[in-house]
Amino acid sequence: MTTDNYISQKNPQTIPKVDILTVLRLGLFNLGIGLISVLTLAVLNRVMISELGIPATIAAGVLALGQLVAPTRVWLGQLSDSKKLFGLHRTGYIRLGIAISGICIFLAVQLVWLLGGNIVENNGWQWNIFTVFVSLILALVFIVQGIATGGSSTPFTALLVDISDEDDRSKIVGIIWSMLMVGIVIGGITGNILLKNLAVGEDNVISLDNLIAPINSIFLLVPIIVVILTVIATWGVEKKYSRYRLRSSFVDREDGISLKRALKILTSSRQTGIFFSFLVMVTMSLFMQEAILEPYGGEVFNMSIGETTMLNSFWGIGILIGYGITGFYVVPRLGKTKTAKMGCILVALSFSLIILAGLTATPQILQGAMVLFGVAAGITTIASISLMLDLTAAETAGTFVGAWGLAQAMSRGIAIALGGWILDVGRFFFDNPWLAYSFVFVCEGLVALGSIVLLNKVNVQEFQNTTREATAMVMEADLD
Repeated sequence: MTTDNYISQKNPQTIPKVDILTVLRLGLFNLGIGLISVLTLAVLNRVMISELGIPATIAAGVLALGQLVAPTRVWLGQLSDSKKLFGLHRTGYIRLGIAISGICIFLAVQLVWLLGGNIVENNGWQWNIFTVFVSLILALVFIVQGIATGGSSTPFTALLVDISDEDDRSKIVGIIWSMLMVGIVIGGITGNILLKNLAVGEDNVISLDNLIAPINSIFLLVPIIVVILTVIATWGVEKKYSRYRLRSSFVDREDGISLKRALKILTSSRQTGIFFSFLVMVTMSLFMQEAILEPYGGEVFNMSIGETTMLNSFWGIGILIGYGITGFYVVPRLGKTKTAKMGCILVALSFSLIILAGLTATPQILQGAMVLFGVAAGITTIASISLMLDLTAAETAGTFVGAWGLAQAMSRGIAIALGGWILDVGRFFFDNPWLAYSFVFVCEGLVALGSIVLLNKVNVQEFQNTTREATAMVMEADLD
C-alpha cells in the first residue's frame, strides 16, 4: 500500500486543528522543564562551586553528563515512532521520562551533601577514595537523569510535529517555548524567596547545615509539581490532535519502521549534517556560561544564592520577549534563516555587555545585561527550532527530533563542561576573578559568530527533496 492510498482512506477533517488553550496546556510540560533547569543549573551549580568549594571542572562535568548521553535520544525518538507505550506513541514516554528525571534530581542533591560533608572535614576539596566514589555515583545519577529527560522531551517535540502543520509551527513553538521561560522565571523568583535568608557571609561561605534543609525541600517539592504538570499537559492531546497516523504508513505495521531504515532517511541529505553542526555551535554559544553564571554573580558581584538564582528570571523575561516578537513578528517578516543570523549577532553583543557589567560589580547592570541576553537567546532559539521542524520528515519525526535533540543536548553538555574547564584555566592564568569569568564569555561570543558560517549553507528545499526521495525508497522496500 502506498502512502497516498493509505492517506486517501483517512479523512483529515476528522482530526481538528489544535486550539490555543490546548497549546497553552501543552506548554505546562515546558514550564516544568524550566523549573527543573533552575534547580540543576542555577541552585545546585552555585552551591557546588561557590558554597561547597567543589572544583568547577568537577561540578560542571557531572552536570554536563546528563546532556552528553544525548545519542540515546535518536533511539528513543525512533522507539516512540515504532513502539507504543501505554497505548500511545508519545504520551507514555513523556510521562515516564519526567518521573524518573525528578527522582534522579532529588538523589543527586543528597550525594552533593555527602561531598560537602567531606569538604568540611578536610577543610577543602581533597582527592580521596570517598570523593572519587561519590563523584562517580553522582555522575551515574546525572547520566540516568539525562536519558530520562531525553526519553521525555524527544517524544514531546515529536508530538508537536504530529499535531501541527508547517504554516502554524512557528507560532506553536513560540508559545510552548515561552512557557519554558515562564517556568525559569517562576523558578528564579521562587528560589529567591525561599533562599533569601541564605545570605553570603563575610568569608563568602554558608554553613552546610544551613543549606541542607531549605534546598532539600525545594528539590523534593518541585519534581512532584513537574510530574503533575506533565500529566495535565498531555492529557488527551495525542488521541485527539495527532496526525501521525495520516502522515505515516508505517504505524499500521506491528513494529513500524526499523531504526536502520529510519537512520537511512536521516542521513539521506547532506543538509542534515550541516544543520546538525549549526545546532551544535549555536547551542554551545548559549550555554557555555550555564554552570558558571551564578558563581560569577557570587564572586564578582558578591550576590547571595537567592539573588543569583533570580538572574534566571531576568534572563527568562528577556527570552519571553524574544520568543514573543520572533514567532509572531520577526520570523514571518524576515524568514527563519535571517532571524537566526540576527540572533547569533545579538548573542555575541550580549556577552560583551555581561563582561562590561563585571567592571562595575553592580548587580543591577548585570541584571539588565541578562535581560538583553535573554532577548537575543529567544530570537536565536525560536528561529532555530522553527528551522529544525522544517528539517524533520513526518514519517520519522521521532528519529529526526532525536537527532536534533542529540545535537542540542550533546553540545549543551560539552558547553557546560567546557565552561567549567575554561573557568579553571582562566583562574590559573588570572588572579582577578572577573578576568577568569570574562575568558568564558569571550569564547561564547566567538562561537556564536562562527555559527553563522554554517547557517549560510542551510537549504530547507534541498533537504525536503532529498529526504522525500529517500523516504519513498525505504517505504517501497519496507512494503515489498
